[in-house]
Amino acid sequence: MLHMLQTCKHVLSDDSDITKLITFKSSLNNTEALANWDPNVAPCNMDKENWTGIICGKDGSVFGLRLENMGLTGTIDMDILSKLSGLRTISFANNSFAGLIPDVSKISLLRSVYLSNNNFSGAIRDDMFSGMSGMRRVEVQNNKFSGRVPASLTGLSILVDLQMQDNEFEGKIPNFEQKDLKVNFANNRLSGRVPSGLRNQDPNSFAGNNVCGPPVTTKCKSSNNKHTRKTLIIAIIGVLAILFIILLIFRKRKTPKNAYKNHQTMKLDRNNPYKTSSKELKKENDEENDAKRVEKSGNIEFVRSDIEVFELQDLLRASAEVLGGGSFGSTYKAVLLGGQAAVVVKRFREMNNVRKEEFYVHMTRLGRFSHPNLLPLVAFHYKKDEKLLITDFAENGSLASHLHVNRKPNEPGLDWPTRLKIIKGVTQGLAYLYNELPHLSLPHGHLKSSNVLLDNAFNPLLADYALSPVVSKRHAQECMVAYKSPEYTYHNRTTNKTDVWCLGILILEILTGKFPANYLKQGKGGSSDLETWVNSVVREEWTGEVFDKDMKGTKNSEGEMLKLLKIGMCCCEWDVDRRWDMTVAVRRIEELMERGGDDEYSSCTSDGDAYSSKGMTDDDFSFSKSVVDPKP
Repeated sequence: MLHMLQTCKHVLSDDSDITKLITFKSSLNNTEALANWDPNVAPCNMDKENWTGIICGKDGSVFGLRLENMGLTGTIDMDILSKLSGLRTISFANNSFAGLIPDVSKISLLRSVYLSNNNFSGAIRDDMFSGMSGMRRVEVQNNKFSGRVPASLTGLSILVDLQMQDNEFEGKIPNFEQKDLKVNFANNRLSGRVPSGLRNQDPNSFAGNNVCGPPVTTKCKSSNNKHTRKTLIIAIIGVLAILFIILLIFRKRKTPKNAYKNHQTMKLDRNNPYKTSSKELKKENDEENDAKRVEKSGNIEFVRSDIEVFELQDLLRASAEVLGGGSFGSTYKAVLLGGQAAVVVKRFREMNNVRKEEFYVHMTRLGRFSHPNLLPLVAFHYKKDEKLLITDFAENGSLASHLHVNRKPNEPGLDWPTRLKIIKGVTQGLAYLYNELPHLSLPHGHLKSSNVLLDNAFNPLLADYALSPVVSKRHAQECMVAYKSPEYTYHNRTTNKTDVWCLGILILEILTGKFPANYLKQGKGGSSDLETWVNSVVREEWTGEVFDKDMKGTKNSEGEMLKLLKIGMCCCEWDVDRRWDMTVAVRRIEELMERGGDDEYSSCTSDGDAYSSKGMTDDDFSFSKSVVDPKP
């Protein structure tokens, strides 16, 4: 096979930039990932990087640093970085830096700062972002920052993304008035009214705080002292007037004290011939209150208007069929009395820590989703020790059952056109979740073949999506597929490319017919048996053995199948920087056809736009070395 090699002509950057970056590296610890920072080689070859973690401008200057998922510690020397005149973006996300936030104000022309998932702590100076008019993205989530949200952030006129969740910020939220801004302040110690400029934000962005007012459902108490005093005075006058009237009436009747008591007793006896004792009255009241609580807890909250409403008791009386017991709980098919369409009820017992308001807000949001490749939520039910999610019933079961369950004799397996149709639909549904849930690093979080359901026409429907915010963290880490990813296995982090890794494994499973057995392990996933096997087959022999023998309808389709295999490998690349992002995966998969003329395809790069060659070699089909020999 023909393999094209590129010969790189080094176009040296400014020698002083090399010196500055080498000096900067010396302030860091655990820099094994930066081993190719060679003072004798330029960081950039025009817009192509020669050094790991460097983003190059078109003129060969150092445009950005993307030092993510490297286990780095030490000091981020902003004094040195401020001398890199072309630097516009910095990312130190998913490392182990600690201490105060780096003084990013020293680089006034920065456009984006990514410091999430570290151990930074302390307060952020209120004027930290003053004068940084080009700043568009600030991500500091999942650290230990405290103090108030810096007011200088409100002055960044073109800011579009602010992620500050999972810290210890306190006090009131400043008023942000940027038109296209998306924020996330969840899980801090913030209080007070949500400012008017943020009323259009996702309510989940304020969960885990003590805030009130739109868009959250908690109403704010009046803080108008004058109004409160006036109301109190009116109430006192009213009470005194009522007491005065009662006193006049009492004097007018001139009824003896004992006679009044006897009259009340007789009245009670006539109205209550059974002469209920105070103990029995208390029991009746308790039973009535219990009944009210049961009635209230028995409510089913519907999120769709195109289905006939039913009660929890209707579900309990319905004929039920156990469909399975997944990682979250048991699943039942229920056919309601009266011939309504069947629904699926899934019981969750691993959401005990989620608050009622938080659960309602999140599920109501999911209920508004509308996409042909998402299994729509019909209704939900909240109890402290158990939650129910009610969805439509998919006639053709799960993709896993078609790939792995023994079929009847002469029953065909899924053919290539159907498998391609399924993976295209899965990708479209996943892309929709990415678009609707930009504040979540795991828009799906549990993408696997048993959570891909099939309708009558074998269109895929994603199930169990976007549950990571409401599932207990311990259970999520033990059972959810996203936590089997290499970035979590070795660095205890997930990123917005983790769901892409899950998509890559699913693609390999669809093409090979082999189940990723490491999904069955509780806890971290370790090296994925499926991707390692695929890599070894294509590296050592490259034969048709990699494809599922039950996959029919493959005539003149080998080239397209090879392309999809390569897409899967690029999606589950261990190196997060080299792994494709969601937009690239969507574009590449949409380009696939049932039949193709050749097997031309490009190699894996971060943007999916690399050289093309007819015919592929072992190098074209290899993961980064960490797949075969993973190192934390």
